[in-house]
Parts: sequence; structure tokens; C-alpha cells
Amino acid sequence: MDIDSTISDINALHQKSNQAFQDKDMETYAAIFDYNFEFKGVDAKPVNLRDYKLDIQSLFKNSKSLETSHYRIKSSFEDGIFTEKIARKSVIIKSNLILLTKKETIQTEEVYHWKNVNGEWKVISIEVVLEEKY
Repeated sequence: MDIDSTISDINALHQKSNQAFQDKDMETYAAIFDYNFEFKGVDAKPVNLRDYKLDIQSLFKNSKSLETSHYRIKSSFEDGIFTEKIARKSVIIKSNLILLTKKETIQTEEVYHWKNVNGEWKVISIEVVLEEKY
């Protein structure tokens, strides 16, 4: 498998996912995840796809606006699994009382594991290895 083509495909999926996150479009956002997806936050507690989607839906519901961006720190391809470490910055604006808002910035380093499932790249797991909130 051509690594440049794989990176190009995954970059496009990240762009689509980031835009869906900002648009609070759960269906499009969740489309990149495999049915057996597992998320591990900095607490290392595993969360399945259903619970992860519930957490994200709650975030969407409780925020006025969301912004997110990322860049790839490193990547590798082995045994059909594309692994990448990315640095992400997300800014969440939440309502605080009636007219006020609260801004929260979250910076993370995340390890994504991608697998080609029936000709389509899917995220099989994400592990957050570093998180800062301010």
C-alpha cells in the first residue's frame, strides 16, 4: 500500500471530521469510527463507540461553538494499521449564565490507529497521551 496515498486519504478524513465537529454534525463526525472503536482518555479508562458518541453529543449540546485543528507529529504503517500521533487544539465556547460565555481551550496529543475496512479507512482506536486545559 502506498504510504503517500494513505496519508492523503487520512488527511481528507481528518478535515471532514474536524469540520463535522465544528458543525456539531454527529453523523458525519462519527462516520470515521469503526464499529469496534475504543477511546482512551488521559485516565486510560477505555470507552466504547456508543459511550464516546454520547459524550460528544453532550459536548455538542452544551457548547455554543467549537473550533478544532491538528497537525501530525509522526506516523507509521505496519501490518495494515496506520498509526499517527497528532497534536490537537480545541476551543470550546460554553454558555455561562444568560448572556455570558466561558472559553475553554484543550490541547492534546493523541495516538490514532486506522485500519482499512472494506476499502475505507476507519479509526479503530484513539488514545489521549497528553492533555492540557486552560
